[in-house]
Amino acid sequence: MRAGDCAGEGDVIQVVSRAFDVLRCFEGQEARLGNLEISNRCGLPRSTVSRLTHTLTRMGQLVYLPGDQKYRIGPSAVAMSTAMMRGLQLRHLIRLRLQEVAEQLPGTVGFVIPDRFHLVYLEFGRAANALGLSLTTGSRIAIASTAAGHAYTAALDAEIGDALLAEMERELPDDARLLRPRLEPNRRLLREQGYVVVCGLWSPHINGLAVPLWSPQYQTYVVVTIGLLSAIYDERRLHEEVAPKILELSAAIGAMLEGGDAGLFDDRARAEPLRVPDHNNKRGENPNELEAGTRRTRPARSVRARDGRR
Repeated sequence: MRAGDCAGEGDVIQVVSRAFDVLRCFEGQEARLGNLEISNRCGLPRSTVSRLTHTLTRMGQLVYLPGDQKYRIGPSAVAMSTAMMRGLQLRHLIRLRLQEVAEQLPGTVGFVIPDRFHLVYLEFGRAANALGLSLTTGSRIAIASTAAGHAYTAALDAEIGDALLAEMERELPDDARLLRPRLEPNRRLLREQGYVVVCGLWSPHINGLAVPLWSPQYQTYVVVTIGLLSAIYDERRLHEEVAPKILELSAAIGAMLEGGDAGLFDDRARAEPLRVPDHNNKRGENPNELEAGTRRTRPARSVRARDGRR
């Protein structure tokens, strides 16, 4: 979900929004779903889903499989995603940096982007001896129960984060109840340390740490995150041993993002400092301007209060 949808949802064309809700139900290209399964996943009436899948099939976004009486992602959707994947040099560089850190820490290091109430792994790194996490590129994780999600919501301007939480309460009340009491402590930790720690929330066996980064191309926050076995890395070790490595990694990736003029799928990268929104400058801002995140930008590597950055 883009943050702007929370602040200005009256402007949303519902049929378009619902069509994307249907497409999101297909986790991978091989996913096969019937109308009833899609209805259950996205919470829409089956009659509505039937009309949407018919239209999406006519457009080539879905393909109907008569033998299974189910749908799968169609050629037009694949072509659209392929067009977005041109020039993968930047992502390749990010993947290398993630893997470098993964070789030093026995966990999964990820680079994730927001999608409604979830985050999607765009790239990841994992050591051969990593235990407890099997997430990979394309995996979706909930904002409410993960370090990455808590870091993302903590980085948003307060009114934007609150609007996202209010929307979550309408659609995913259990997730909202999980996130709400942790939002202010997360904001405080992010201001003071530049990262967020979540222990045992996604799984009692996994502890996580995450750093949000402003992406000037997409006008939103992306997140660098790591998950580690709680039996090996308790909260103290996360702060003392893991945080410095992830902050350093985030600064490097931030410079890559700033250099990728055409986005995460472009092949150009220059080593320049990352820019994040200036939360103190409200001149001329529109509260509905929330593309999953924030406002104006200015140079920074992370969102740390000690050097004057949000």
